[in-house]
Amino acid sequence: MDESRAYQTFDEVYEAIRADGQNASYTERGIDPLYAVAADSRIVVIGQAPGRVAQDTRIPWNDKSGDRLRDWLGVDRDTFYDPHRVAIVPMDFYYPGKGKSGDLPPRKGFAEKWHPVLLSMMPEVRLTVLVGTYATHRYLGLKSSVPLTGVVRDYQSYLPEYFPLVHPSPRNQIWMRRNPWFEEEVLPDLRARVAEALA
Repeated sequence: MDESRAYQTFDEVYEAIRADGQNASYTERGIDPLYAVAADSRIVVIGQAPGRVAQDTRIPWNDKSGDRLRDWLGVDRDTFYDPHRVAIVPMDFYYPGKGKSGDLPPRKGFAEKWHPVLLSMMPEVRLTVLVGTYATHRYLGLKSSVPLTGVVRDYQSYLPEYFPLVHPSPRNQIWMRRNPWFEEEVLPDLRARVAEALA
């Protein structure tokens, strides 16, 4: 299979992902890739990978983290789940399994293989929201040793193309309390830019 070939439709890409040997164990179990795209998407949300609930319900960000993310973005569920407005393209399209502390990381090489294919088919994107360490470091070309807090605080350096965020997990509540500038300064700007991109 050659993922560098030119695909004509999103359906072709979807079937190619299902047929990719890297995903064979999922396809054999009847598990399909989980992402949402459209040719006229205005915003792309790039997070980590689907969690267990997302995979089981076939709805990405279908948990408390998703509720908080939508609040941060200033959008309702209808807007968030409309791919003509918001594309959801995680770093891996499959639940990677459980690790010692939370979910396992996205598989290496997955985003590098499939993101360019999908993003090249979405020419109307105005803003890419990077959620969490994996997406932020990959798309901003940062070393893994670079702390995410500093990147988020310096978010304006990556605009207008990228908007880096910490993960909206409830487990980050302590981080939120320690960094009040995020809610006071970053989120209002994020909501304004999201609204502008969707207008």
